[in-house]
Amino acid sequence: MRMEKRLFLPVAIGLLAVVAASGGAYAFWTAGGSGAGSASAGTVTNVVVHQTGAALSPMYPGGSPQTLSGNFDNGNAGPVYISTVTASIASVSKAAGAPSGTCDATNFTLSPTQATVNAEIPAGNGVGAWSGPQIKFNDMASTNQDACKGATVNLAYSVP
Repeated sequence: MRMEKRLFLPVAIGLLAVVAASGGAYAFWTAGGSGAGSASAGTVTNVVVHQTGAALSPMYPGGSPQTLSGNFDNGNAGPVYISTVTASIASVSKAAGAPSGTCDATNFTLSPTQATVNAEIPAGNGVGAWSGPQIKFNDMASTNQDACKGATVNLAYSVP
C-alpha cells in the first residue's frame, strides 16, 4: 500500500499540531513565576455597652442581690468578638434632701464584676446580650445608712 501525497500532507499537519499543542500545554502547566501583593486589616470602633432588662427594684440594706444585664451598640461594618463585660460602681449620687451622712460605694457590693459573653456581636444597635454581675445594698448593722435613702448608684461598664 502506498500513501498518497494528498493524504500525507493533512496527516502530517495534524500530527504536528497535536505535538505543538501538547508542548504548549506542558509549558503552561509547568511554568514558574513570582509576584507580590498586599492586604490590610481594618480597624474597629469601640462598642457601647448598655444596661437593659427589667428595672431594678429599689434597694435597701440587706436586700437580695439584683442581676444586671444588657446589650451592645456595635457601629462597625461587621461583627466583633466580646469575651467579657466588666461592671464597676462609678459613683453614688445622694438624693436631694437626703439625711446628712456618708453614702458612697462602700454601701453597695457588686459581685461578680464580670459578665462572660464569649460571642460575636453583630453590627447594629441593641444587639447581643450580657448578664451576670449582681448589685446589692450592704447591711452595715453598726452604721446609720439613712444618707443612702433615694440614692442613685451610677454604674460603669467596659469591654477589655
